Amino acid sequence: MSRILVLGAGLVARPLVQYLLGQPDFQVTVASRTVEKARALIGDRPNGQALAFDIEREPERLDDLVAQADLAVSMLPYIHHLQVAHACLRHRRHLVTTSYVKDEMRALDSAARQAGVLFLNEIGLDPGIDHMSAMRIIDRVHADGGRVVSFRSYCGGLPAPEANTNPFGYKFSWSPRGVLLAGRNDARYLEDGQVVEIPNRRLFATRHTVPVEGVGDLEAYPNRDSLPYIQLYGIPETRTMYRGTLRYPGWCETWQKFVELGLLDLTEREDLAGMTYRQLLAHLIGRPETSDLRRDLAVHLNIPVDSPILDRFEWLGLFRDDPLPPERTILDVLAVRMQEKLQYAPGERDMVVLLHDFVAEYPDRRERIRSWLVDFGIPHGDTAMARTVGLPAAIATRLILQGVIRLTGVHIPVLPEIYRPVLAELEERGIRVQETTGD
Repeated sequence: MSRILVLGAGLVARPLVQYLLGQPDFQVTVASRTVEKARALIGDRPNGQALAFDIEREPERLDDLVAQADLAVSMLPYIHHLQVAHACLRHRRHLVTTSYVKDEMRALDSAARQAGVLFLNEIGLDPGIDHMSAMRIIDRVHADGGRVVSFRSYCGGLPAPEANTNPFGYKFSWSPRGVLLAGRNDARYLEDGQVVEIPNRRLFATRHTVPVEGVGDLEAYPNRDSLPYIQLYGIPETRTMYRGTLRYPGWCETWQKFVELGLLDLTEREDLAGMTYRQLLAHLIGRPETSDLRRDLAVHLNIPVDSPILDRFEWLGLFRDDPLPPERTILDVLAVRMQEKLQYAPGERDMVVLLHDFVAEYPDRRERIRSWLVDFGIPHGDTAMARTVGLPAAIATRLILQGVIRLTGVHIPVLPEIYRPVLAELEERGIRVQETTGD
């Protein structure tokens, strides 16, 4: 029996755990801060067990848990991955995560090779399926003698059209705090040979419209630093490299005002205790809470008083006298409020959209290649986000333990020995990336 340790039992863990439990030669241990969540994932499967484990309160137990496994899958917040990686090095165990590789993780490459283990990161949706589907096209273009001169990639997790029922056009299918933290990022990309730097204060103002087959027009804004992917994808010839996030129209104009107001501030504050949402907004714009707050906010943000942006503020309850939750930062206050309001109702479906747009040049022609994935959640079942994040990690885990993937060191899924079998099995499970080619 191969022994797998899954750390974390959050929103996207169920498809991963269910897949692994379905393998006859796998023993799966799910360790979670909330043991009830782990038990719910295991159910009555005889090859699974649930354990209570809080890495922040009892880090000394991590080594023992890792030592008893052949491979660890960390579904914990990314800040804990390095701690898990060091435990895996000490016990010569493989590691799988769905998170972006940080420099500290990348620095373990040599040690992982010497230990004969694979640390496979970014094997989810974005990052994950985006890498794999992109590399399948890039490698084909290069094999046919072509050059990739432009690459744009977009991804987003959204409500399915029939579940798009609130003014934000969004509901949470993964960590609400993670969504808000991503809104604090700066961004950088390459456009027609020129590097474009976008500071956080302009992130959501730097948006454009993207048509998606079968979905319609969405808006996109840049996602972190796109430039490293020129090297990671092996396309030094490209003059455009852009990675973006997709949302329904209206999201960006509202979040731009969140940023301008300071609603994504992570400074710990003592003065939030006892405040209401209305008082917080009034404080942020320097007006008394007894004022016509909507009018004063419109003036402060330089938008019409009847703006849909303020309708969204009002729908969220930011003008109300409800007391703030007991959080220490404004970002966390907003995260709690948005989690309360932007929930999926029972039976509603989410939707995942992934789109790549290439321009390739060959000695005798130029062609545009578009590939896209649109996947929907299962009513009363797994979300599309959970499937598209959890299944790639689960499939890769199986392939590592069964010796199909034999790499060592720190990797992301840009190599054919990873992306070919993972994409093939995803297609068997209905997660298929479609493609068109034209002039």
